Amino acid sequence: MSSNGYHKPMATPVMNSALTSSALSIRIKRVHPDAVPPSYAHGPAEDAGMDLRAVERVVLSPGAAQGVPTGLAIELPPGYEAQVRPRSGMALKHSVTVNFGTIDPGYRGEIRVVMFNLGTADYVIEKGDRIAQLVVARYQAVEWVEGEDLTDSQRGAGGFGSSGR
Repeated sequence: MSSNGYHKPMATPVMNSALTSSALSIRIKRVHPDAVPPSYAHGPAEDAGMDLRAVERVVLSPGAAQGVPTGLAIELPPGYEAQVRPRSGMALKHSVTVNFGTIDPGYRGEIRVVMFNLGTADYVIEKGDRIAQLVVARYQAVEWVEGEDLTDSQRGAGGFGSSGR
């Protein structure tokens, strides 16, 4: 806040090639000839997630979980993970979602998306359909320090529902 009590105006971000010139290079392998590498719908300046596509036709039955193949395998560098996330439009419009998943840097198998049909009728995923988003993120290794006490916080041990309705 500024001295007059009002928030300072936000600076307008400058978009240039800095996002793409400093892009992380990740090795990818097509384990199916029709696989499509993940891609940004609007580019890396506007999207965090890249679209993952189904490599084959799959029928999702109501109430059942199913692994949908992408035909891709990746080699993440140490210190990075890939998160498989739902596509919001698919969930809202069709009651189809995905299990949030983590791809570890040591995994070299095919990326399969665990999908759920929360609707009442079969949902057909066609070959090439966008089925999930892939977000690559850094992670920090953790070393646990065990102790008898933890420092106090305002929340304390308040868990589910502790912040109200």
